[in-house]
Amino acid sequence: MAVHDVNPTELIVKVAAELKKDATIKAPAWAPFAKTGMNRERAPVQADWWHTRAAAILRKIFILGPIGTQKLRRKFGGRKNEGMAPEHFYVGAGNNIRKILQQLEKAGLAKQVQKDVHKGRIVTPKGHQLLERMATDLLKEKGIVVPVVSKAAKTTKAHSSEEKTETPAEKIIKAPKKPRAPRKKKEEAKPTEPKPTETPAPAAQ
Repeated sequence: MAVHDVNPTELIVKVAAELKKDATIKAPAWAPFAKTGMNRERAPVQADWWHTRAAAILRKIFILGPIGTQKLRRKFGGRKNEGMAPEHFYVGAGNNIRKILQQLEKAGLAKQVQKDVHKGRIVTPKGHQLLERMATDLLKEKGIVVPVVSKAAKTTKAHSSEEKTETPAEKIIKAPKKPRAPRKKKEEAKPTEPKPTETPAPAAQ
């Protein structure tokens, strides 16, 4: 997946430029005047901050989905400057996140599902294709070529993974027994014959 191999900031900027072409994703009338959270001192100064936030949310859905508004509020929150008092963390505003999620769903880039106890939005194949295409373009601009896996290789890999793998115990059981080499018989110790006792020669007179 090329999405994990590129700079997130560069990817968000490129995806935001692509989302501007979709008429479904557009900033409401109150967007230039609303803050994005209690930790902010003023409203965003970027003219296209709505599409930038939409691209960032789409990337978060791709990585963390299924994810809902409350978890996204924590992701886009931050610390607030309290002056002389200690700083505190505040979650981001939920209205802009909720509206962007609805627009992404209408555009066919996200959908709402429930997996076990987790309920929220995930990216659709169209949204996945958009993120992968933008990430691949970024890699090509930097001269990095992403290897493409052919369908035949994927099929072969799937078949090989489906084959039953034998456990080490099964391999030991199925291994043919090697013929044992005949043991060498110990040579029987031959009885030692008693050495003849030499009689001393008679002394010369």
